[in-house]
Amino acid sequence: MIRSMTGFARREMRTDWGTLCWELRTVNHRYLEVSLRLPEEVRPMEADLRKIVADRLKRGKVDGGLRIRLSDEALPPISVNRELLNQLTGAIERVKEQISDTSPVDPLDVLRWPRVIEEIEREPGPIQEAAAQLLGEAIEELVESRQREGARLAELLRERCQSVVDLVADARARLPEIREGLRQRTLERISQLGLQPDPERLEQELVLLAQKMDVDEELDRLGSHVEEMRRVLDSGGAMGRRLDFLLQEFNREANTLASKSMDTDSTRIAVELKVLIEQMREQVQNVE
Repeated sequence: MIRSMTGFARREMRTDWGTLCWELRTVNHRYLEVSLRLPEEVRPMEADLRKIVADRLKRGKVDGGLRIRLSDEALPPISVNRELLNQLTGAIERVKEQISDTSPVDPLDVLRWPRVIEEIEREPGPIQEAAAQLLGEAIEELVESRQREGARLAELLRERCQSVVDLVADARARLPEIREGLRQRTLERISQLGLQPDPERLEQELVLLAQKMDVDEELDRLGSHVEEMRRVLDSGGAMGRRLDFLLQEFNREANTLASKSMDTDSTRIAVELKVLIEQMREQVQNVE
């Protein structure tokens, strides 16, 4: 199934010790680029989290963020470094002895002093395990989102493929008329000049002109490219780069048709083909 590179997912998990929430956004990118904003508790496992993303996504710019809100019961207790606190209070008293006119010391200012409050490290295992599990669920939701957008893109691409087929059929149906028109215009110009060309030489020149403006091969190749695009769209998996290459081939044939155009209808068909191909190219830029 075709997948877009644009998607969004949000997954939340509630536990006894708090709540985790992953948010993931993706946009188109030539390769896979992963950017994760992580709290300190899970930063050591960033490489593992990136691997979870890379196992499911092949292309796109991924912007992900994890938020952790601990419950009141899970918050670590405040522990005061009493030895350092005693040193600070002793220093404050000595200052007061030297400088009598001092304002009262705010206890909160004392607590802000480095290392007065001792941090008690939490066991990161449960948080890291939950973060990895929730990321996996968020990635699955993101993949589903990209698949829904990809299905819409595939439908648009198939519609435009059919439009290309219709234009190719129109161009092929007009080939005899175009060739006859070329012959008549050439004869009219010779007549206007009052010349009497050698009939055999004239036929040779007309054959050469017809060969120069012959587009049967280009029309055949466009038909083959359409069939290949339909096959790729039905194959599933990462296909964006292959589709992009195919559209370069589409564009090459359309340019050749335009260069060989001999009348206004041929020019119109070539222009419409190029417009369709450009629309398809823009859509393919968002295919994984």
